[in-house]
Amino acid sequence: MTFQVNPIKFGTDGWRGVIAADFTMERVAMLAPLCAKILEEDNPYSKVMVVGYDRRFLAEEFAQVVAESLQEYGYDVLLADSYAPTPAFSWTAYERKALGALVLTASHNPAKYLGLKVKGGFGGSVSEDVTGKIENLLGTTLPLSSSQGTITKFDPWASYTSQLSSLVDVGKIRSAIASGKLKLMVDVMHGAASTGLTRLLGCNIDEINASRDTLFGGTAPEPLARYIPELFQEIKKTAKLEPDSLRVGLVFDGDCDRIVVVDGKGNYCSTQILIPILIEHLAQRRKLDGEIVKTVSGSDLIPKIAQLFNIPLFETPIGYKYIAQRMLTTQVLVGGEESGGVGYSTHIPERDALLSALYILEAVVESGKDISQLYQDLQEKVNFASQYDRIDLPLGSMEQKNQLQATLRDNPLTEIAGKKVLDCLTIDGYKYRLEDESWLLIRFSGTEPLLRLYSEGSVLKIVQENLNWAKEEFGTNNS
Repeated sequence: MTFQVNPIKFGTDGWRGVIAADFTMERVAMLAPLCAKILEEDNPYSKVMVVGYDRRFLAEEFAQVVAESLQEYGYDVLLADSYAPTPAFSWTAYERKALGALVLTASHNPAKYLGLKVKGGFGGSVSEDVTGKIENLLGTTLPLSSSQGTITKFDPWASYTSQLSSLVDVGKIRSAIASGKLKLMVDVMHGAASTGLTRLLGCNIDEINASRDTLFGGTAPEPLARYIPELFQEIKKTAKLEPDSLRVGLVFDGDCDRIVVVDGKGNYCSTQILIPILIEHLAQRRKLDGEIVKTVSGSDLIPKIAQLFNIPLFETPIGYKYIAQRMLTTQVLVGGEESGGVGYSTHIPERDALLSALYILEAVVESGKDISQLYQDLQEKVNFASQYDRIDLPLGSMEQKNQLQATLRDNPLTEIAGKKVLDCLTIDGYKYRLEDESWLLIRFSGTEPLLRLYSEGSVLKIVQENLNWAKEEFGTNNS
């Protein structure tokens, strides 16, 4: 029996592959010093590399291999003594003035995957230029160092949680929980967020799916509504027993750089809803300054809120690395993507789900309002309401993906779901604005035969019409 081993290729945030097929000890040991060599080009005065990992199958063993490989090539390695959120390792790289960090994680992907994220010494995801240079070195044999480096174990939580706690009023949140004013329910999806809020708030926070389960309960550690039935049940039960309390459900992905919220009524709230709330909280209550950065898939409500508060707006392709690059040159109040990643110039140029959770809790406690009420208030202020959804459509092969890309490029769409196309934005895929003021974004995964479809419209029926049209139009050969 033979099987195809996929080439090492970096996607929107790191390289990921199937464990024991694509993602092997040998390939990881080969790749680690190449990453360090490229990072060293921007910081020739350091030989320190941070290595961390999440709770996936064999993650700590792969991290040990990465550390030993770096050591052989003369790098001094700070190796985590436990799992932790990916942003904790980005913070360590920044705080320790390291070359960067290599994090063993496949984020929200299913259990059979593991991956390697490359973080720069500035504390965020490296650019495509950097990962491109790493890919160009593949197959190169580097000379071993004349003297080995060192491996030092460190606690990845202590400094990280101290930093986050300094950015919010932790005492106010803790008091609201202790008094019963705030009921907090947390689903960590068996991932690296586990124990995080307990450490941050200084009180015991009960968690759903807190155990280490490398199969993630048979699903994926991705904060989608279909994967969090227990949290919905818990919120609804608490709403009946304690109707006067403020209720917030928090969900974190596998490596804790993405977040969604369930409001007090049991409604799923993606970052399309959370980003406007965070903008208002930081600009109006905390009186912080900076630009808003959104990806091309972000809600149309975001620019309207930015305009309401007279805040400049910048739009990027999808992938937090683009937001991170903007944060390196500009003060950013909130930089966020629809898939759950949000970051702030108060911290490092990295999406950080635990910091977002603290800001959200602070907004709820200080306003005394449920998430859904905060969102509704903002919609009313700008006279704009919308619905949003997205679907991923598997394609038959990479060849089919390439053919579809060529078709969209060479034969521009003029009509979608019976509606005229007004314009098309192509900074990442194809974002079509339609005559009913809805939009449809069609883009392709960089690493697998997958079509990603996004839509926003005034009502859910319009959104579903747009998505169903695209599914039928481009999925006909996917049998």
